[in-house]
Amino acid sequence: MKISTILATKGSNVVTIRPEQTLKEAATTLAQHNIGAVVVTDEAGQVVGIFSERDLARAVARYDDFLTRTVGEVMTRRVVCGTPQDDVMSVIETMTNRRFRHLPILDQGRLAGLVSIGDMVKAIMQDYQGTIETLHAQIIEG
Repeated sequence: MKISTILATKGSNVVTIRPEQTLKEAATTLAQHNIGAVVVTDEAGQVVGIFSERDLARAVARYDDFLTRTVGEVMTRRVVCGTPQDDVMSVIETMTNRRFRHLPILDQGRLAGLVSIGDMVKAIMQDYQGTIETLHAQIIEG
């Protein structure tokens, strides 16, 4: 299964934020959209980072004035990105080994979506369920 399969169901809408926005604004954005991470983009729409609940928690522990700090000060700068053609199982392995839960998807250098580890587990479970149902029908009919 490919990442494109997940994006076909989930859609390609990605919540983004700018690096100069405050952590208060970022936390509000996460809460309003009920999400765990936002992609940080520059003026041209290029990915420059990712800001997650973990980044927020680290900022709270590190700075007394964390609400006025900017996203750019605390975001994760070394962002691993995927493509729609990537294999879901290999992406899950990378995310597990590198310990992150959200992966921006780029298609020809443009932000095309964001997938979470939960999105991928859900897709794999649905795929397995379909296989189980097919096998069950073949056994019953055969």
